[in-house]
Order: sequence, then structure tokens, then C-alpha cells
Amino acid sequence: MKKVYIIAGEASGDLHGSNLMREMLTISPELAIRFWGGDLMESVAGKPVKHIKELAFMGFIEVVMNLKTILGNIRFCKEDILNYKPDALILIDYPGFNLRIAEWAKKNGIKVYYYISPQIWAWKQNRVHTIKKVVEKMAVILPFEKSFYEKFGMQVEYVGHPLLDAIQQDTVSSKPKNDFFSENSIPQNKPILALLPGSRKQEISKMLPIMLSSVSEMKNFVICIAGAPNQSEEVYYNYIPSSLSDSVKVISNQTYNLLKYADGALVTSGTATLETALYKVPQVVLYKGSTISYLIAKQLIKVKYISLVNLILDKESVKELIQHECKPALIKKELKAILPSGEKHEQLVNDYNELHASLGKGGASANAAHYFLKEV
Repeated sequence: MKKVYIIAGEASGDLHGSNLMREMLTISPELAIRFWGGDLMESVAGKPVKHIKELAFMGFIEVVMNLKTILGNIRFCKEDILNYKPDALILIDYPGFNLRIAEWAKKNGIKVYYYISPQIWAWKQNRVHTIKKVVEKMAVILPFEKSFYEKFGMQVEYVGHPLLDAIQQDTVSSKPKNDFFSENSIPQNKPILALLPGSRKQEISKMLPIMLSSVSEMKNFVICIAGAPNQSEEVYYNYIPSSLSDSVKVISNQTYNLLKYADGALVTSGTATLETALYKVPQVVLYKGSTISYLIAKQLIKVKYISLVNLILDKESVKELIQHECKPALIKKELKAILPSGEKHEQLVNDYNELHASLGKGGASANAAHYFLKEV
């Protein structure tokens, strides 16, 4: 029996990891999988070795504060891999952790495959030399990543973006509008504003109060917070002021259903910006971190944009309000401009169509599964 060991450390990795595992087991039902991941991966292959709840640390300061835990996880991971003796190790994004494991695995004669490139084109480009040395096969999901790696003499496989598959699956299985609205007590006669503050507690604590303040006076909308599957609803309700308690709802673990019916969105930078765009929801992209983390990142980041939408299109299609610009008055102004009656709405819709076309037809998870299993 062939065995693989998979490591995902964040919510997006859990989503893409679950789809990859499902396709791998379709191709090779006898395949044994041991993994680090979240609830979605658990639904495919049983309980994870470590859950993403224990793994997601963001920002320079936060990583330093949790360094003892992170180093302990790395030691445990190495021991667990040696005990399991996999035929291949498949790493999904999560570079700070996974690249350390990749270097160690290479030295120990373990095949290292990488699914979803770390964003080294944005910062820490010197990591490409480590990847070239220790990774045998890499499947990338953004069109420009293939040419980026070719500049360094490394051949990688562009498999398409897995979000296309995830959204297509959701379109087939999603709830009818009437059911979704009635189950969540959403009035049918009001438009929806979706707030996507992120999946980590650190993000939520920083971004959700700003988002709520930005939409507090938009009484003609129902405000719906997209609750991540790895967080309890209480985490979100703690930030809702009493003045908004009747008009704000937390919709847990139904982000795609929410986006399907939303009329506009405020989104914390990350994978959610692309998900929102693929559902054709007008959005403003927000990010605010600790001052020290922001100043360090500003010196290191080598790209013009922070949202995947703008990076893929290579232009500012969606408005990005970062750090000192991330203020309620400015957010509200930009949000109104992209809603259906706003002056920027039509151009944004056209850009979304261009984005969708540039990503191809989908099939990323199946393509990646075939690519990796050829030699396992």
C-alpha cells in the first residue's frame, strides 16, 4: 500500500487539501493518507494528526510570541513522518513551517512534493533556491507563477486554480435562496452586505470592529458576517456592538452560500478576495496589522498589490485599503462606489469576467492529483 503524508496549516490549505485528497483517493482508493489539516480534510480522510486551530499564527510579532509552540510542532512533525515512513510528502502552502520540513525531508531521502506555491514572488524571493533544491514536483495555481519559476530555471506544473472547482461543486450542492434566507432569518426584501474578516482570531479582532463601524449606518442592508469553520460564533458576536445586534448576523461555515446571495462585501486580504471575485460580488479589500509587522512587511514585499484579484489581473481592479487607509469613512465611500448603483460597478464586473477567463476551466485538484500520483 502506498502512503502519503500531507501538511496544510491554514483554512485555505484545508479547503484545497480536502479536494486534493478526494481526487487522489478517486484515482487510487487504496492510498493511505496521514495529514495535518482541518475539518474539511477530516471529512475526507479521518482525524488529522494536528488541527489547523493549533497551527495558524500570523504576523512577525505573533510568530515570535509563539515560537516555542511552533518549534515544538516542527520537532513532533519530523518524528511523526519518520514513524509513518511515507512514499511522498505533500506540502500545501504554509511556507514558514513547510519549507523547514521540506529541507529536513530531502536530507532524509523522502520525496517532497509541493501544492500551491508559497507567495515568494511577493517577498522572500530567495526561498526559490531552497525550493529548487529540495522540492521534486511543484503544482502551482496562479498563471504567472509558472513564468516566475522558469526565470530561476525550475519547471513547475500549472494545474489551474482549485477555487474554480470548489465553487463549481458548491453551485451544484448549495442551498436554494429561500432556504438559505429562512434558515438564517434574513429578510427577503433587503440586500446583503457580507463581511469576511478572516479565519484567524488575530485577524478577526483587528478587522471585524473596523468593518462593523464602516457599515453601521447602512440600515437598508442586512449585514452578514462569514464565520470560519474553525471559529465559534461567540468569537464574532463579542465584537458586535449592542446598537447593531438586531441588524448583524453571523453565518457560520456557509461562506459560499453567503457570497452567492451577497450584493457587496468587505474582505480581509487573502484567498477570500479571489473567492468573492469568482462569485462576482463587488468588494473592498482591507488589511490592518500591528504597526511593527506592517513596517517590516512594507520593506520586504515586492509586489504592487495585496489581493489575488489585482495580482492576477496586474492592475487595481478592487480597491485595497491598507493600514492607515483602512478607516470606516473611506471604506464606506469605496463600498458605495462598487455597489450596483455605484459609478465603479460596471468596470468591476468586466474585470471579474476577465479574471475568470484568465484562470482557465478548472480541474486543478484532479490535475494535481494525477501529477503527484504518477511517481508515488
